[in-house]
Amino acid sequence: MPKVAVPPPYRGPTKGEAQIDVAGHTILECIEAVDARYPGFRAQVLDEEGRVRRFVRLFLNGEALEPTALERAVADGDEVGVLAAIAGG
Repeated sequence: MPKVAVPPPYRGPTKGEAQIDVAGHTILECIEAVDARYPGFRAQVLDEEGRVRRFVRLFLNGEALEPTALERAVADGDEVGVLAAIAGG
């Protein structure tokens, strides 16, 4: 089973959970599986059109992914990482 690593800024919907085991075959399915259990998570990661939000970065087993990689396959034991990229000035 893949797992999703949730950064502290996005743990509100997950009630503090940092690692969530999910059933999914793609990055998108994993994000949606978290949202099915913890409504509101998807909206933090993806915009209304289903694209990765501007200040969110996704990783697969520590490898940075392009924002268009939502259909990338995941396997049992893989970790989908979500990083809240902070901008400031």
